[in-house]
Amino acid sequence: MNRSAAARALFAFALAASACAALPAAAQDEDSGEPIGEPVAGKNLRDRDFGVLTRQFGLDRRVEMYQWRRAADPAAGQGGYERIWNSAPIDSSQFAPGHVNPAGLPLENKRWWSESATLDGKPLDSEVLRALGEWSVFRPNFSRLPANLAATFQPEGDGLGSSENPLAPQIGDLRVTWRELRLPALEGKLELREGAWQLKPEAAAAALNAAPARPSATVLGELPQDRRWSWAWLVAGVAVAAAALVWLRGRRRRRAA
Repeated sequence: MNRSAAARALFAFALAASACAALPAAAQDEDSGEPIGEPVAGKNLRDRDFGVLTRQFGLDRRVEMYQWRRAADPAAGQGGYERIWNSAPIDSSQFAPGHVNPAGLPLENKRWWSESATLDGKPLDSEVLRALGEWSVFRPNFSRLPANLAATFQPEGDGLGSSENPLAPQIGDLRVTWRELRLPALEGKLELREGAWQLKPEAAAAALNAAPARPSATVLGELPQDRRWSWAWLVAGVAVAAAALVWLRGRRRRRAA
């Protein structure tokens, strides 16, 4: 084989190596494409205190107590005070006599998150739920309400209340409502990383309550091991092809001279 034929063979080999090196990366990009199914919440979430459950991706219990607070306008309300529903205890230690609130809420506000959510059979990162999930009020089925709570609470609106007369609540009365977390359309917002669906950086930046997104792996040292080899072979193949082309052109110029 003469030198010209050898150069052409070397150049063809380099191009083939480059093409083969790009195949694994392309295949991985295809595997990490857009989701094609519907997200599945997995195991039901349950508020065991009240027997409330949801099949969605999150469950939120909101407890409010009827309490005194200082009125924004001292001339309004009852002697400068007004009564409101509030989800946190209001300190009344400095209030005027007759405006005393209970020291604390007898029930806690609680929130549960799905830990087994999947999409196309692969896990959904918890960041996706917290960043993209939308809370919506729902009225549970209270058929599992424990007897001790059934003696205190009665259905009121979308939840439960402890007031004997819901139209005239008293200081210290409670009301409890629930919300469930639903996911919107996820197209264009997720990518597969480390075997789980995670937020794309741009989707994380757009979500107001999203945690800072991990940067995309664009530096060779940050790439997964299998993709490091793909890029290494690709770079090497291009370099060999360029060197072969330069050598071949130089040889032709010398022969023409």
